Amino acid sequence: MSYLKEYADKLTTADEAVKVVQSGDWVDYGWTSCTVDALDAAMAKRLPELTDVKIRGGILMKKPRIFDIPDAKDHFTWNSWHMSGFERHAVSQGFMFHSPVRYSELPRYYRDTPNPPDVLMFQVAPMDKHGYFNFGPNTSHMMAMCERAKTIIVEVNESVPRCLGGFCEAIHISKVDMIVEGENPAMPETPAGGEPSDVDLAVANLIVPEIPNGACLQLGIGGMPNTVGKMIGESDLKDLGVHTEMYVDAFVDLTRQGKINGSKKKINPYKQTYAFASGTKKLYDFLDDNPECMGAPVDYVNDVRTISQLDNFISINNTVDLDLYGQINAESAGTKQISGSGGQLDFVMGAYLSKGGKSFICCSSTFTDRKGEMHSRIRPTLANGSIVTDARANTQYLVTEYGMVNLKGLSTWERAEGIISLAHPDFREELIKSAEKMNIWRRTNKED
Repeated sequence: MSYLKEYADKLTTADEAVKVVQSGDWVDYGWTSCTVDALDAAMAKRLPELTDVKIRGGILMKKPRIFDIPDAKDHFTWNSWHMSGFERHAVSQGFMFHSPVRYSELPRYYRDTPNPPDVLMFQVAPMDKHGYFNFGPNTSHMMAMCERAKTIIVEVNESVPRCLGGFCEAIHISKVDMIVEGENPAMPETPAGGEPSDVDLAVANLIVPEIPNGACLQLGIGGMPNTVGKMIGESDLKDLGVHTEMYVDAFVDLTRQGKINGSKKKINPYKQTYAFASGTKKLYDFLDDNPECMGAPVDYVNDVRTISQLDNFISINNTVDLDLYGQINAESAGTKQISGSGGQLDFVMGAYLSKGGKSFICCSSTFTDRKGEMHSRIRPTLANGSIVTDARANTQYLVTEYGMVNLKGLSTWERAEGIISLAHPDFREELIKSAEKMNIWRRTNKED
C-alpha cells in the first residue's frame, strides 16, 4: 500500500477521532507548541458526555478550549508536567494539577507507567515522502509516549516546522491510527523579551567574562539568560556550541552573528542540540529543515552523563528565591506552583561535572509586590511549602546585581556570608541576625 493510500484510509474528522475517548481514559494532548488545536475543539464538545478523563500535557502556549466547558472538574483533570501561565490560572477551577518531574526522566515515566496513554493526540508537520510525521520542535518525550499509547491520533498542521534530529524526531504512518487535518494555525509564539533592565545587565556583566571561547551553552528562559545571550553577541567570544533543554531566540541571533559553530563540541560537533524549542516565528523558520539543529529526546539531552562529556559547559538559569543554605526554589511561591522542576537540576549537576564547566543561578536581589512593597529574594529559609529545585549541595555559582559567589565546598557560615553579600543592602542586617539565630554566622564576620 502506498503511503498516500494509507493516509487517505486513516484520514478522518476531529469530531470522529475523539469518539475513541471514553470515561476514565488517560489522554495525552501533546507538548507545548504542538498541543492539539482542532482535536481540542472536538474534545470540548465530547467531554461533557464523559467523566474522569485524565489529560496530560504541559507548558501550554494558549488556553485549551476544554478549560472553558461548564463544570470542567466534573469531567476531566489536567495533569501538567510543567506549568505555564495558562495552567497556573486554572488551578483555582479545580481541574488543574501539577505532576512533579525531573524532566530528563520523563520518557522513562511513560515507558514504566501503569497508566500509559489510552489516547495520544498531538500536532505534527505534514507527512514526508517516506511516510513520516515530524514532531516539530518537540522531540522531547514524544516517541516514548507513542511507544506506549493504545491509540495515536496525529493532527497535521502545515505551520509546524520540520525539525531535524538524530533520532526519535518523527513517527511513521504505520504507527498512526487516525489522521486529522486541522486549520493550520500559526505556531504559538513566546516573546523574545524587551529591553534588559539595569539588573539584567549587571548580572550579565558578571557572567559573560566567565565564559571561554569554545564553551557550550545552555540558556534558560527569562530576561537574564536572554540578556546574557545579547551580551555574548556583543563580545569577542567565538566557536561556541549549543546543548540546551529549550532552544530560544537568543541562539538564532548568536548563530547569525557568527558566534556559534559547534566546532569545539566533544559530542554532536557542529550540531545545536535541544529537547524542545519555543520562541518567535524567527526561531521556527530557522529550525525548519535546518541540518545544523538537532532535536533529540530529553533523556539524552538532559542526562548528566551526556552534559558532562561537553567541555566548558555553561548553564545559566533563573530562580524565584533562595535561602542562606544555598537551596534554590525555581518553581513555586510557597505552596503555589509557578512552573516546574524541569531540567534545571540536570544542567546544574551536568555543568559541574563538565571539564571547565560552570553552572550559574541568577536572579534580581529583590522583587516588588502588587502593593509596591520591596522584598528580598534571599531569605533566611525558604518559605513554608516552597519547592527545593536544586539542593544546597548542587548549587555552584549564585549571581545577583550585587555580585557572584561560588558555593561549592563552602561551610554553612561561609555560604551565609557569601549569599548575604549578594542581597540588597537594605536587607543584609536582617539576614545577618537570622543567620546568627540559625547558628550559621561567625561573630568575627559581623558588620561594625
